[in-house]
Amino acid sequence: MTYGKAQNPAQDGKQSYERWKNSLLENPEYQAVYEEEAAKSELWLQLAEARHAAGLTQAELAERLGVSQAQVSRIEQQGYDAHTIRTLRRYVEALGEGFSLEVRITTPEETGHPHPSTPT
Repeated sequence: MTYGKAQNPAQDGKQSYERWKNSLLENPEYQAVYEEEAAKSELWLQLAEARHAAGLTQAELAERLGVSQAQVSRIEQQGYDAHTIRTLRRYVEALGEGFSLEVRITTPEETGHPHPSTPT
């Protein structure tokens, strides 16, 4: 059975969701929260992928750091947001040669989003 465009509930729902999401992203306050949450969700994945690229298990990385495997698991946990620069620096150093930590701050002009106090 095939559905026409108007009769495809999944496609209609996806389009409706995209319109709703885009309308929220037009709000600078929501955009800032969205970007912060996206950065947090990307960080855990970057850490885990880097550890895998280094050929290390959580237990092996924990040994290099002098912490428990559970602590490494917590650092790599999706949604964990209590990372410190010191912790991240130590984590990356424990990965071994060739890995580096980069912290980048972008201006509103670079992101294309006006500063909340700037009139538009």
